[in-house]
Amino acid sequence: MCLTLFVSDPCAKAGRPTKLSSLDFGTDAVLTLYLEGVPFALLVYRQVFTNEDGSKGVLYLCTSDLSLTASSLRTLYQKRWSATCRKWAGKVEEYHKSLKSNAAFAKSPTKRVRTQSNHFFASVVAFVKLEVCRGATRLNHFALKAKLYQAALANAFAQLQDLKAACPAATITA
Repeated sequence: MCLTLFVSDPCAKAGRPTKLSSLDFGTDAVLTLYLEGVPFALLVYRQVFTNEDGSKGVLYLCTSDLSLTASSLRTLYQKRWSATCRKWAGKVEEYHKSLKSNAAFAKSPTKRVRTQSNHFFASVVAFVKLEVCRGATRLNHFALKAKLYQAALANAFAQLQDLKAACPAATITA
């Protein structure tokens, strides 16, 4: 997805887009920016950090509250993330693992953006259905998937037995 960013309102009206990475944020400063299709201004703060492997990372913090300073925006995000991390510790990894393993997200044979989007949407719907079943049965996603496979195999075997009985001449003997 391509987003068009404008540094100031006059630029937005003139239609001159700018790359976020090319903007000069200065030290500990926020910029007021306009995003195409968003009817209000946004306040953006760039946070540069060093990863464990020594590489540099950039995080852009964004809000529609134009009265915030860089310090208050940073503090707000720290509170949000720490509260979210405490509440959802391990849930994000569980979601991704289940989406990949149980909802067949990783097995997408698609090549085009639209079909990839459809496959992703169907995988998320499957994950939500697994969550509903998990709540009703108290079984995790992997146990639910195993029960579904077991039921499908039992049904297929029963149909095979019915076909054998209906067509005894087709039965192969050793």
